[in-house]
Amino acid sequence: MSEEPRIDIRAIGDLLDGTWKDVRRQTREVLAGQEFHPPLDGTVADKRAWTLGRLHALVEHGTAARAFPAEFGGHDDNGGNLAGFEELVAADPSLQIKGGVQWGLFGGAILHLGTAEHHRRWLPGAISLEIPGAFAMTETGHGSDVASLATVAKYDPQTEEFEITTPFRAAWKDYLGNAAQDARAAVVFAQLETLGVRHGVHAFFVPIRDDNGAFLPGIGGEDDGPKGGLNGVDNGRLHFDHVRVPRTNLLNRYGDVAPDGTYSSPIASPGRRFFTMLGTLVQGRVSLDGAAVTAAKLGLDIAIRYGLQRRQFSGSDEHRETVLLDYQRHQRRLFPLLAKTYAAQFAHEQLLTEFDRVFSGTDDSDEARQLLETEAAGFKALSTWQALDTLQECREACGGQGFLAENRITGLRADLDVYATFEGDNTVLLQLVAKRLLADYSKEFRNIDAGGVARFIATQAAEFTLHRSGLRNLGESVADAIPTAPIGLRLRAVEAQTELIASRAQTMVAELARNLRPAAKLPRAEAAALFDRNQHELIETARAHVELRQWRLFCDAVERVQDPGTRKVLARLRDLFGLTLIEEHIGWHLMYGRLSMKRAREVGPTIERLLVKLRPHALDLVEAFGYGPGHRRAPIATDAERVRQREAWEWQRRRRASRDQPREEKHLRR
Repeated sequence: MSEEPRIDIRAIGDLLDGTWKDVRRQTREVLAGQEFHPPLDGTVADKRAWTLGRLHALVEHGTAARAFPAEFGGHDDNGGNLAGFEELVAADPSLQIKGGVQWGLFGGAILHLGTAEHHRRWLPGAISLEIPGAFAMTETGHGSDVASLATVAKYDPQTEEFEITTPFRAAWKDYLGNAAQDARAAVVFAQLETLGVRHGVHAFFVPIRDDNGAFLPGIGGEDDGPKGGLNGVDNGRLHFDHVRVPRTNLLNRYGDVAPDGTYSSPIASPGRRFFTMLGTLVQGRVSLDGAAVTAAKLGLDIAIRYGLQRRQFSGSDEHRETVLLDYQRHQRRLFPLLAKTYAAQFAHEQLLTEFDRVFSGTDDSDEARQLLETEAAGFKALSTWQALDTLQECREACGGQGFLAENRITGLRADLDVYATFEGDNTVLLQLVAKRLLADYSKEFRNIDAGGVARFIATQAAEFTLHRSGLRNLGESVADAIPTAPIGLRLRAVEAQTELIASRAQTMVAELARNLRPAAKLPRAEAAALFDRNQHELIETARAHVELRQWRLFCDAVERVQDPGTRKVLARLRDLFGLTLIEEHIGWHLMYGRLSMKRAREVGPTIERLLVKLRPHALDLVEAFGYGPGHRRAPIATDAERVRQREAWEWQRRRRASRDQPREEKHLRR
């Protein structure tokens, strides 16, 4: 019998933490300190005060300026900045979000949309928190649809000022972090109008409060009040009544207005200019992707540690209850989520690398920016949804203990709820991913003549018919890949899993393109209706594409592992991820003939065999996340449960040994 492989926890930790592992670990070391442990109770005002205080502490620790230029005390380290920023979830998600508003959105807008003079005037204050700021983009009436914002900034050549107005109630800026209480200024997004022409949405630096916290003339607002989570962030609303700011307060990197009102831009196309401006703010989605993965890791770390100690119900031993994680169902509920979280972390590391390349200038081509925006949208959507599912399952896996606030899981779940709509609603983001896939798909035909296109479509039609009729299925291909192996091992072959996951994604893109092809020749209303009828397919196609990207990046990560035992265990976790995806979409694979019925029935048992093999490594796999007691801060993830179990076992042992104990009724009946 072969010896069970052992894994190198440090090596897996290095793989998970990636390029900026030193930054991540330095940040975790800071966050483990008592000053970053928020109180479990208190009013909304108490939570807001604690969060603001910890923001100042981050400034003192020097973690707030990594992404900013060296001339302002920063490190010009875009990737490292986000890597450290994501770890703030381990302290408190409110701290991460409030920091993101201040330095990522408010400071980031000044940095990326402004020019040198703006940097000189406002960046030092944004970094040091001397100028607490808000990011005033979202309106009550328009969230994800930024192009339709109703707030207007009209230029007056006589005074060389912009006049900013929210013309009706639905145009109020809403859900803005820092706006209810702390912000003294805001970056306000509004429709720029000059000389009778509207040039689309631009950003303006607007002071909103005086040093005492009172609104400046023409500015009003409201507190959004208590929320379902993130109550350390003071979200609020702002409205503007003909508020005037100097012409030079326009953040004019991509669009400027001369003193006489003449508009100019280095980007001629209004549409391209708009998306370029928004693209500079993509770091919000990148950071939410990483933060969601961090939260999922914390939840699994707590739940798996508890499952390794908690005993419930007698099994093979009449006198000893069974550890929860030894039950197959408990493994089934947690291990696939562990595999998904590993996959999401590897995908995030790739996204962070792409982000750093673009924002460092190493590769800021249009193609690189478009890829970054697409992957940020897709990964953020799946990781935030997955984190919510993971935390809920972890809560249930810990029973009533998981529902206690002291064990953190419910708090993390509540705080992360809004991540699914932060920085773009996930459903809308996946539509953006699908549109990009369709655009890439159409490019394949750009240099093919009509005969070539016809042949391609004919070939696809034939393939489609074969698969749908069941005359061909991937079961045969899998058998050919490893002809002498049992069915379970064939399904575990990485080539077979890749083929199943990839063919689904590619087929869905092709079918979607075929369904939407008539739209190009239809009137606008009919084209919109056709698009609407295919929205579900759009979302599912994008999901399939993102899952394929996660799968391939997981495979790449396994290939980078040198230690044989570590690689073997990580390959099992990768296989669990792949087979879980296949099982979740088993109906599709059957309908399209990718799997025979016989092979489809083997997916579940193959997963269950993997669970048994992964069980001995459960603790090592969460230990590799790099979080300690000061990050988990959950009594059930300590030895407290083991101590209770030991006390109960000792009491039972003494009871059985005592001659004075009453006899059980069931023994009398025997």
